[in-house]
Amino acid sequence: MRKSVLIPLIFGIAGVAVLVRLGQWQVERLAWKEGVLADIAAHISADPVALPEMVEPERDRYLPVAVTGRIGDTALRVLVSQKQVGAGYRVISPLETDGRRVLLDRGFVKVSADIPAPPEEAVTVQGNLHWPDERLSSTPENDVAGNIWFARDIAQMAEVLGTEPVLVVTRKLSEPEVGVSPLPVDTSGIPNDHLSYAITWFSLAVIWAAMTGFFIWRMRQAERGRT
Repeated sequence: MRKSVLIPLIFGIAGVAVLVRLGQWQVERLAWKEGVLADIAAHISADPVALPEMVEPERDRYLPVAVTGRIGDTALRVLVSQKQVGAGYRVISPLETDGRRVLLDRGFVKVSADIPAPPEEAVTVQGNLHWPDERLSSTPENDVAGNIWFARDIAQMAEVLGTEPVLVVTRKLSEPEVGVSPLPVDTSGIPNDHLSYAITWFSLAVIWAAMTGFFIWRMRQAERGRT
């Protein structure tokens, strides 16, 4: 084999090997992430427990709880969009229970609909504790005065409604609210891009191999043209 071909061939093989290994690593990460998501899904759907006296965001994220109390009349509106439904609001109200006030994500209403008054009697809420991370660099600041929120900023909502910085996301109510559709916690908001990353690396490996082959072919053609 000519030395002029050997060097690009070595670079080509090395590049393909590196890209294939990166793709394999992403496949391994995909299997790991799917296991993590399965564990989270099982945790979310487990039997509910009482609201802990001391709540810790890291420990209690997604914790299924059952809370009995009265839903306050005040409602914050968080912009959200639902597939095949369109724009609307998540409705966030205070929930008073056993001398405590926490935030309650009641669910979704269409942007054109009025927010219904909550049940007058005490209700039992089954849901999950959640501290959503929804704010991006492009997310506008919440319009507190106009009651248009662009992210569920727990600390700010708790300050406005006078509650603990604890959010219960409704899964089921003992007395369902007419006109409000619960948006329970699930794993759909947890990113899992490892498959697309793996496809990208494997595709680059194929492209690298093809470019190496084409480069060597051009070199051979040039050499033949000089002889």
